[in-house]
Amino acid sequence: MSEVAPKPSIKMWPADERPREKALRNGISALTKAELLAILVGSGTPNVSAVELMKSVLSSCGNSISELSKLSVDDLRCFKGIGEAKALTIMAACELWKRRVGEELAGPVCITSSKDLYNYFHPIMCDCSIERCYVLLMNTRNRVIDHVLISSGGFTSTAVDIRVVIREALMKKATAVALCHNHPSGNVNPSRDDDNLTKSLQDACRVMNIRMLDHIVITDGAYYSYNDELRM
Repeated sequence: MSEVAPKPSIKMWPADERPREKALRNGISALTKAELLAILVGSGTPNVSAVELMKSVLSSCGNSISELSKLSVDDLRCFKGIGEAKALTIMAACELWKRRVGEELAGPVCITSSKDLYNYFHPIMCDCSIERCYVLLMNTRNRVIDHVLISSGGFTSTAVDIRVVIREALMKKATAVALCHNHPSGNVNPSRDDDNLTKSLQDACRVMNIRMLDHIVITDGAYYSYNDELRM
């Protein structure tokens, strides 16, 4: 049986098709997602170029950087040609993308609606594969002081200590708070535990003279607001 001849490497491609040369000639924005990632990982396998390898990885994620950012080192290493170093390079690129989006929120953000809360937390939580809960700390004008990770749990739930939320608010001298947690399942509807948490935190905030503005449950593309649903 004859062996399959290795495909030519990127170095053997026409100059106008090579990612680096294409970027230098037309600008980095002219590159496809696969070409951008190919520049980062540097090489593929003897039979698959870096670009083709990255096309395969992206195809498994629906060509979505958001979905790509949810893959772990072990997930990425399942692709032939990707080892630990390349996996970490891809993950680092996704993390930079997420932080770049987060920096757009830099400065004194004012929260006036549940949509503002969603827009604030979505870049932070859009690629979380486990449940996480954050508290947003604000001043009297609803301007953001800080956000703090309160708990990080499993695939379906996470335990929140009300005392930790109140402590963070007092330490940062916040007069208003909002709670946000994600549902990795994609089901945006709150659970009974979410209902109990909302009520318990409301009661605690009332005692400490802290305003609780909202509790939102987010998924990648949707959210549920207790305040909007008149459940607070």
